[in-house]
Amino acid sequence: MERYQASSVDGMTVDWGLAEKVANQIANRAPFNDASYLKGLNESFNGFTASAEKLVETSTGLKSFSGEAKAKVVDRSGWIRANFSSLKRLLKPILAENPEINKPSISARIAALEIGAVLGWMSTRVLGQYDLLVLDNEDLNDQDLVYYVGPNICAIERRYAFDPDGFRLWLAIHELTHRAQFTGVPWMREHYLSLVKKLLQEVQTDTNESIKKNNSQLELSKDPVSSRLSEFKISNFFTSMDQNDSINDIAALMTLLEGHGDVIMSRAGKGHVRNQERFEKVVSQRRKSATGVTKIFQKLIGIEAKLAQYEEGEEFIFAIEESEGIDFLNMVWEHPDNLPKLEEIKNPNLWISRIKKQKNE
Repeated sequence: MERYQASSVDGMTVDWGLAEKVANQIANRAPFNDASYLKGLNESFNGFTASAEKLVETSTGLKSFSGEAKAKVVDRSGWIRANFSSLKRLLKPILAENPEINKPSISARIAALEIGAVLGWMSTRVLGQYDLLVLDNEDLNDQDLVYYVGPNICAIERRYAFDPDGFRLWLAIHELTHRAQFTGVPWMREHYLSLVKKLLQEVQTDTNESIKKNNSQLELSKDPVSSRLSEFKISNFFTSMDQNDSINDIAALMTLLEGHGDVIMSRAGKGHVRNQERFEKVVSQRRKSATGVTKIFQKLIGIEAKLAQYEEGEEFIFAIEESEGIDFLNMVWEHPDNLPKLEEIKNPNLWISRIKKQKNE
């Protein structure tokens, strides 16, 4: 019998080994999984990543303080492995490591199945991802990476008969825009991570109280097993946090960044990317789910459904530019206080008024 390490705190557990196994089982069913399809992709994306970085800098004025970008082409299992590492770090505050647990509970397996299914399915759709999170014990060569998921790129290129050179440069522009946001704006990475840390601390407190309450109720329950199962769906940890300011702040930030990423993807690619309009049409149709560990996190905490990130973010940017110009919009990168709130994303005039007031004070 296989033995999996679990993480546990106050009765909450995740069987990470089982989760990764489930994710890989789902990933392996998708096409183009043979290693032969990855041949030559690293060299290809090294070049396109360098070109995209220059185009993004020209279009945004944001230059990375972390040096030149590093591309890494991975298969689906490699993407899953990288995201499990990041996800474990994200959830560490509420899932403290306990290596002595050798027989994970039912709740550990439920959480594992949920997380494994999410990452496994997403591994079949993700094309690229900037690795935002820096892990504590990683080699420097494995940090600050721009990932490209080779099998999925090959699959979409063949399915739609895409020009590989044009499509790969266009894809790289989007991921390099995200890297510029987080490494070209000095405070952005730490600000985002502080929002996540704050949210997880609040969730930990709320969850611990819920568990204590649930344990007392279980003593009176006629069906304690069913009651216990209903408590350990990971997304349930966050259900009561729906209107929490931390969730709204993360939602607003990611909506801005995703919208900005798409705007720059389109602008920087003009004159450099062949068949860009066709790429945009196809990829927009594919966007029925989020990608990357940040969006996995959003999916797990239950805010994905209320976000139309790309569209709302783009509409916000276009509205500000049309009303006040690009220079005014770029004030958003000057200080965390200048970031729009969720209600300002939906009503750009609120953000314009607030920023103008700040300037005049």
